[in-house]
Amino acid sequence: MPESTSAVPDARPDQGLDRLNALSEEELRTELAQCLDVERWVLAVAAAAPYADRSALLDTADAHAREITADEVASALARHPRIGEKAQGRGTEAAWSRGEQSAFAADTDDAAVRVQRIFQYAQQEYEERFGQIYLVCASGRGPRDLLADLVGRLANDRDTELAVVGGELRRIAALRLVKLLEATA
Repeated sequence: MPESTSAVPDARPDQGLDRLNALSEEELRTELAQCLDVERWVLAVAAAAPYADRSALLDTADAHAREITADEVASALARHPRIGEKAQGRGTEAAWSRGEQSAFAADTDDAAVRVQRIFQYAQQEYEERFGQIYLVCASGRGPRDLLADLVGRLANDRDTELAVVGGELRRIAALRLVKLLEATA
């Protein structure tokens, strides 16, 4: 009786991971900074290379991203555009940002346009309240969903909101790490 092939691990090479593992530490740090521009995180994730598999990379990245401090949040926010504004530049990070926000601008019916206008006012209120831009992992999320999230977060106190933003940065970093791996596969 032949053995079941479902128990055999996938032996295909992971070209994306292989490429990252082959980079110099400086090149790897440059690639990682596109995912999350927090120096401590970049250094820690780069120092743990080479990675045996994607899970090891993603788990290490997530563990270090969970330790983001308030100062690191502020620094990382400086590289993110407001929701609804196009990221400037031609680099990978700017292209990723534009793609992540594409669902926000995709709805063009009258109701969606009104929601986008209300969102802009709520976003301004958020910035006045917290002294920073509203950051969310916007990938695949439309204006109504983002408006509901934004309005809900306006009720947070400063410390709670910093923790929420740290979690959003962590989600963005994970999404971008996968993009980085897939772009090189």
